[in-house]
Amino acid sequence: MIIVLKSNVSDGELQHVLERVESLGFKTHLSRGTFRTILGLIGDETKTTPGELLTIPGVADVIPVMPPYKLACKEAHPQPSVVVVGGVKIGGGNLAMIAGPCSVEEPERMDAIAAAVVKAGANIYRGGAYKPRTSPYSFQGLGVEGLKILRETGQKHGVPVVTEVTDTRNVDKVAEYADMIQIGARNMQNFALLTEVGQTKRPVLLKRGMSATIEDLLMSAEYILSQGNNDVVLCERGVKGFDKHTRNLYDIAAVAVVKGLSHLPIIVDPSHATGRPDLIPPCALAGIAVGADGVHIEVHDCPEKAKSDGPQALLPAQYAEVCEQIRQLAALFGKTISPSPGAN
Repeated sequence: MIIVLKSNVSDGELQHVLERVESLGFKTHLSRGTFRTILGLIGDETKTTPGELLTIPGVADVIPVMPPYKLACKEAHPQPSVVVVGGVKIGGGNLAMIAGPCSVEEPERMDAIAAAVVKAGANIYRGGAYKPRTSPYSFQGLGVEGLKILRETGQKHGVPVVTEVTDTRNVDKVAEYADMIQIGARNMQNFALLTEVGQTKRPVLLKRGMSATIEDLLMSAEYILSQGNNDVVLCERGVKGFDKHTRNLYDIAAVAVVKGLSHLPIIVDPSHATGRPDLIPPCALAGIAVGADGVHIEVHDCPEKAKSDGPQALLPAQYAEVCEQIRQLAALFGKTISPSPGAN
């Protein structure tokens, strides 16, 4: 950490700064310039924060050398992390293909959709049992019954399942049925929920908030990692924009940025990012091309009857086509779709 002192700092203030930071266990290196005096701190940066140091008289600015997301940064783990979800690897050249309807629906429909997406190449089945909706009058999910349907469908087709948790009171129940727990965009900075999920030791799919910066996303991951849960997969699903042609602004550059900052795997969700079936295939391919470790796509066999988000779902045949395109593109980068545990 580097402290920049005010240009008019007095000798007494300088001495006080030195004594204060040394009392925190830091060694100091003083450098005097023509216009500025710089103080380098050597030691454990977790013992204080830039905000606390800024309160010391004579301090003009504090510049962290290490990023605040100490466990999520590359310095903490130089090699890319590989997260294993029910036998499916994500990261390190292994692609996750997460697919399924937005919401868990009746068993027969869930079974039909699972059969189609798994045959196409999906290795993780998804469906929301608890749905955080903008309107309180919209379908909110089937709850525990939905968890049971999702679990049974995944077991029948030999794939792990992922579903969202929206409340700390439901974390244990979701962890009982799901192989991976999703934190949705609306809850990305629900720190109590992040902490609770981190303690389950289940792999976590953390979606970027609709107005969140990349650092916000990594700091949210830090909450989960700080609880001892190292199995975190990030997800770029679009942020709020001003253009009405897409549901959100698909920040494809964020994938490459995260790859440069963090060891955590990151996947893309072109379904929520664009909200348009015609844009999902090209945006999915763009995500793989820029370095994503997988793709999250909503699929439904009859979108007009879907309980939620039908307009942005691909039909099974469309999903099969994009899976084949992803498989071919991934081969160019030396990556493969991780096989599901039930694959022959």
